Amino acid sequence: MKAFVSACAAVALVAGMSAASGNLSTASAQTSEASEKFDLNGVWKVSSDAYFDLEAHAAKPAMQTIEGPYGPVPDRRVLALGALGAVPANQSVVSTGTIPYTEEALAQRDENAKNWITSDPNIKCYQPGVPRATYMPYPFRIIMNEEQEQMLIAYEYAGAVRNVFLGENPGEAPLDSWMGQSWGYWDGDSFVIEVEWQNGQTWLDRAGNFLPYGAKVVERYTPVTENHVRYEATITEPETFTEPFTISLMLYRQMEEDAQIMDFNCVAFVEELLHGQLRKNPLQKPVEPPETGGN
Repeated sequence: MKAFVSACAAVALVAGMSAASGNLSTASAQTSEASEKFDLNGVWKVSSDAYFDLEAHAAKPAMQTIEGPYGPVPDRRVLALGALGAVPANQSVVSTGTIPYTEEALAQRDENAKNWITSDPNIKCYQPGVPRATYMPYPFRIIMNEEQEQMLIAYEYAGAVRNVFLGENPGEAPLDSWMGQSWGYWDGDSFVIEVEWQNGQTWLDRAGNFLPYGAKVVERYTPVTENHVRYEATITEPETFTEPFTISLMLYRQMEEDAQIMDFNCVAFVEELLHGQLRKNPLQKPVEPPETGGN
């Protein structure tokens, strides 16, 4: 219940800040003067394809494939997407090159990847969790007022929000949630957010890399220029990973005069996927996976 009330308050705060956009710049200036730290207020976005796969990977025809005579080909469930369903190549954004899974956890990652189209929680519009929300191809907005000890991160995808506790460590969360509990503080020029109490159902990307229950995520927002921030997320969970590892990306402040996050309430977009078969007269038949199975 506390988490629900917190989320409602966060939505109200976003609405209030949007309605009083003139006050936002004033509050931003006051915050910057009060803390003499980098001003994180604004709309931010990554410029990376890491959301497909955090590890280094070559381009491939689709996220969901089957074996063809000369290599993988798109699974019939994504075949109609053609080139738009293909995966671009990208370098690793992980400090260890590859994510240091235990043997059992690596098998789970591979199973996730094999069944991406039915297993990725984002396909069903579930909250993305942290750190995945940061590097999805959707912007997010930081609203921070240190004088009032208030900080909110609002994401365009699925309307996800995070209330970030400032000041004292809030202690254990009353319950687990998709976005977890966040506690923020300055460490020199970097703003640090410790994230715990996520529900263990979120993934790190579309390649099946996942965040287990009990994982601790420590985010660092370090200014590089006035409009560029180095984002680092260090993940620790010894039963799943043999050592801590860090995801590192660059955040770019959106400089358009009317920069804002838009409404992307994807819940309505997945109703047919999740519940279409319950119609008295279904509009279409579901596409069944190939008999050979996907990979």
